[in-house]
Amino acid sequence: MNEKQQLRKRIRIWVWIFIVGLVLSGVTAFPIETELAFMIRHSAVFPAFIAHWIETIYAAVKDTNSRYPYLSYGTDWLAFGHIVIATTFIGPLRDPVKNIWVIQFGMIACVMVLPLAFIAGPIRHIPVYWRLIDCCFGVFGIIPLYICYKSIRKLDGLETR
Repeated sequence: MNEKQQLRKRIRIWVWIFIVGLVLSGVTAFPIETELAFMIRHSAVFPAFIAHWIETIYAAVKDTNSRYPYLSYGTDWLAFGHIVIATTFIGPLRDPVKNIWVIQFGMIACVMVLPLAFIAGPIRHIPVYWRLIDCCFGVFGIIPLYICYKSIRKLDGLETR
């Protein structure tokens, strides 16, 4: 396998890792009440302050779903948005050099997670530790994208020789 083929394989692997992570983090928004109920049943594994936060969120989601089930449509759209964004990464799978902009877009989106968490979080009364958990999506998401970006730049250099 030559260097170009190795780079293309590496790019594909990291793009797939990002796509799977994005889709999984999205589709988990569909069964949010069920997931929270599961977490409540296993809350002993969490520190007390996190268990309390999960109980608070579960009570709010359960109450909202029973009184205003149409509000859960918002989390359905959140999940759908993750899936739609993930489909844009098919471009770099097919032609990474031509579609490097998708990788750059993803890296920008990952960085944008941080100000959103720290601006909207206090407004919505989200505890700091939970905002840090949210920030992990951006921090961990940018890693495979940065690896792809560097590999695509190297591949581009090899192809333009």
